[in-house]
Amino acid sequence: MNAPDRDRALDWRVLSPTPLIRGIRLVWQSGPLWSVIQLIVLVVQGLIPLATLYLTKLIVDGVTGAVSAGQGLDAFGDVGILIALAAGVAVLGVAIRTVGTVVTEVQSLKLGDRVHDVLHEQSVAVDLEYYESADYHDTLHRAQEEAPYRPARIVGEVARVGQSGMSLIAVTGLLSVFHWGLAVALFTAAVPGVVIRIRYSNQFYKWARSRTSTQRKARYLNRLLTGVEYAKEVRLFGLGTTLREWYAELRNAVRSERLALITRRSVFELLAQALALTAVFGSFAFVARGALAGSITIGDMVMYFGAFQRAQEFFSNMLGGLAGLYENNLFLSDLETFLGLQPRVAEPAEPKPFPRPIRRGIVFDDVSFRYPGAAQAVLDHIDLEIRPGEHVALVGENGSGKTTLVKLLCRLYDPTSGTISVDGTDYRDIAAADLRGEIGIVFQDYARYHLAARENIRFGNIDIGADDPRIIDAAVRTGADAVIRALPSGYDTVLGRQFEDGAELSIGEWQKVAIARAFLREGQIIVLDEPTASLDARAEAEVFERFHELSLGRTAILISHRLSTVRMVDRIFVLADGRIVESGSHDELIARHGRYAQLFELQARHYR
Repeated sequence: MNAPDRDRALDWRVLSPTPLIRGIRLVWQSGPLWSVIQLIVLVVQGLIPLATLYLTKLIVDGVTGAVSAGQGLDAFGDVGILIALAAGVAVLGVAIRTVGTVVTEVQSLKLGDRVHDVLHEQSVAVDLEYYESADYHDTLHRAQEEAPYRPARIVGEVARVGQSGMSLIAVTGLLSVFHWGLAVALFTAAVPGVVIRIRYSNQFYKWARSRTSTQRKARYLNRLLTGVEYAKEVRLFGLGTTLREWYAELRNAVRSERLALITRRSVFELLAQALALTAVFGSFAFVARGALAGSITIGDMVMYFGAFQRAQEFFSNMLGGLAGLYENNLFLSDLETFLGLQPRVAEPAEPKPFPRPIRRGIVFDDVSFRYPGAAQAVLDHIDLEIRPGEHVALVGENGSGKTTLVKLLCRLYDPTSGTISVDGTDYRDIAAADLRGEIGIVFQDYARYHLAARENIRFGNIDIGADDPRIIDAAVRTGADAVIRALPSGYDTVLGRQFEDGAELSIGEWQKVAIARAFLREGQIIVLDEPTASLDARAEAEVFERFHELSLGRTAILISHRLSTVRMVDRIFVLADGRIVESGSHDELIARHGRYAQLFELQARHYR
């Protein structure tokens, strides 16, 4: 899409009411009862100013009439009643404002939780493919930055528009009794400020979109400076000063551009305020002239002038609220874009069950795959069959496609071409959750959950209870049990140092926990991607001594650079440049003197 096309697409999305409608719907869904209470509060708040103005008129007229008639303090009783009523209205106004503040706060909190839930749901639903795209990360960044608080602002802006609108209707009706020209002056005074607000809302939004990548880079540099995973190298290589300078350079550029926009907006807002003040005092002069001419009383003058001031304030607030809704609509369109992302791994309309047990095996038929935006395929016409209960290994140099092939096996991606099937059923015809439920896997970059050790293992099969004995059984069988029992609170110890009373593990110990998590999953297939890369020789031997026992009755797929660890598998597939160049048992491949034999010999030299 070229630049003009992008601009047209952006303009359509910005002007679309859909994000605003979604925002208001989120407000309602987060608390229908609180929304009804808010509406009642708005109606009452809208009528209080009119009552206050009218009571003020009666008080002023009562005082001036009594003075003119020479009644003095004799008239205080009637005036006192009016003052008491005015005080009661004022107290009611304070009470209603207090209730309104509490309601708005509750709605904002509930709404924030609701929006985070929506973001989390969509983040989990999108495919892994999106994480390979910088555009996705920009979209996610904007949604995460703006969406959590923009709907809460909608609550405030809707309340502002509703209250000001109710008050404006009442007070404008009062002003129209005196002269229609006051309504014209009111409109003239308020509109320029709103036009300026809308204009700069557009500019701020477009600027924020253009700077998304810069903001993400700044956040990344902040993570490098503050994250524990980078702390050792930042200190060892003396990176602190350089990273701080880069961060400051990015933030300075963002800050200067934002300040320039704010400065220009402030100048125009100053001019708009000057116009508004001119209209206010011009109207005051007009009303005062009527009082001097005797066409209205002093109380009328006070009431009409107060009414104009209030009306100008209400009108400005209402239009400002509408402008605020427009601005929030702009930024909520980023949430709309994020929530509109569709899964690339499509679910079947009528899913077929995953075979249990697997009888014929898993077949890759002429499978090729290219990552989104990449020019070259990672897998090129792969033909591969894995029989039920067979233990196989995928070996090859870095970048040969081993891990990508496993991602396709787990249906984290669909092939660019070709098909994958199990017992003759195409992967695309099986629900992704059912398919993945049959696979236990430990990736080389396995997750480290800073949660209780028990939960770290239980995540392999979240359907079981936290006290299920299978959790400990999985830990015992993979060697993680001894590690966990040595911790201060055993299986209830929080792993990692991010939270209080947490206990850090070594890389090898973390890996044992990850392997236990994979074996807890009661799937028919288990995949170990470099399972012993961080273990010492003794621990490596222990893992592979248990390997056949742990994988008994399951199809096992092992990815490893250490060819000494794959000798016991049934078949070995050798990958190079995205193709399978050899396959067979260890002895068969050694006898062929091909690529596998060369790699094995190269590694064996280091142990002689």
